[in-house]
Amino acid sequence: MIQRIMGRASHWWLLLLCLFFVVAVPACAQDTTNHIYKVKKSDTLYGIAHYHGITVDQLINANPEMKLPGYQLHKGDHLYIPTPRNAAATNSDTATPVTKSTTAKQGKVLRVGVALPLHNVDGDGKRMVEYYRGILLACDSLKRAGYSIDIHSWNLDATADPTILTRDPAAAQCSIIFGPLYSVQVHALAEYCKARDIKLVIPFSISGDDVTSYTQIFQIWQSDDKLNNNAIEAFLKRYKDARVVLIDCNDKTSKKGSFTFGLRNRLSARGQDYRVTNLNSSLDMFGKAFDMNRLNVVVLNTGRSPELNQAIAKLRTLRAQQHGLRVALFGYNEWLMYAPGNVDTFCSFDTCVPSYYYYNSVDPRTKALEAEYQKWFHTQPMYAYPRFFLTGYDHAQFFLRGLAKYGKAFKGTAGQSTYRPFQTPLVFKQVGDKGMQNDNFQLIHFTTGGRIESLTY
Repeated sequence: MIQRIMGRASHWWLLLLCLFFVVAVPACAQDTTNHIYKVKKSDTLYGIAHYHGITVDQLINANPEMKLPGYQLHKGDHLYIPTPRNAAATNSDTATPVTKSTTAKQGKVLRVGVALPLHNVDGDGKRMVEYYRGILLACDSLKRAGYSIDIHSWNLDATADPTILTRDPAAAQCSIIFGPLYSVQVHALAEYCKARDIKLVIPFSISGDDVTSYTQIFQIWQSDDKLNNNAIEAFLKRYKDARVVLIDCNDKTSKKGSFTFGLRNRLSARGQDYRVTNLNSSLDMFGKAFDMNRLNVVVLNTGRSPELNQAIAKLRTLRAQQHGLRVALFGYNEWLMYAPGNVDTFCSFDTCVPSYYYYNSVDPRTKALEAEYQKWFHTQPMYAYPRFFLTGYDHAQFFLRGLAKYGKAFKGTAGQSTYRPFQTPLVFKQVGDKGMQNDNFQLIHFTTGGRIESLTY
């Protein structure tokens, strides 16, 4: 399946500096579902909470940036207003979307929990705050589409005991919880969710194997070994008749040996021709590894930018000398960080990069959502790959839409979701008879026609 995801890109990301965030929330009519309220000049935390029938603690828990040292409420901020806990609402595992309506059907509430390090102390906290902001943006979008959503958050930092959720009655009412970040916390939170039949989405932690033990778990993040194996399979399918040229880049710090070693073994097993050359070889010796009569697919044994640039320069010179020589590049996920200055080059070499996600900076949808993020939080998204707020947005849209449609029967398998992600496609497979493991894989293809497309397998 091929999904075209952008035309030729001419620019990339801006360097993002602001790390603090200011939240805010809407508009002044009592509501039994979450909404966003825009702060007025004379507003206070107590006044906002009192007006919406919630406590100040509930307001702060729904907007964890308020817990940061020096936080101040400012006119124009957007605050997330949680559902009043005494609101008359019927417990339900599903929410019913109302097509083309801005009014949610009452009594059908998706109760969402976020248990992540939500603080400004270190990089983990800042990244997870941005991920949480993406969830908030998604919930607001879904609310405007007619969904009823009640969201609660807990600052589950590296030292926190996950059983703190047992002290909050709202946690037990959740249909789904996003978290934790740290593998050591997964077991306790999985036990909590198992006892209450709550779906647990683990967005980043990868070192544990709890997904093999709990039916409640959705494990999103995938290991490097899984990415390597998927990349090798995709490579063998795509380049059946090509000459494979492996370039030793003399990078002693590289960890790409597991990919190149595995690829060489598979190529040898099926009798496909490949050659090994060195980046520091003379151009004549370097050129002997290539075949004028076939496509040559070049694989480096490092993901670093300096060696990539050196290899590209050498390949350009070789093509200029040997007219008609066909060369393609097969790279690594890190190459997508170098794309801003290399899109034309990648396209000229018909480059494929294996990845689980792709940030499309020139997609109008992405631009619009980034503008909304800046409007809400008065700062640009963090400079990171992937974009954490887009990750949170995609995750929330995927799971909450799925729960709304399928309830407890939602497993995130192929065919259960029609949501078109901004950055992070998801498709799950069951691990034995237990939890669900994300199985999405794609090649980001920079075509010779100047397009960039996603090749899904």
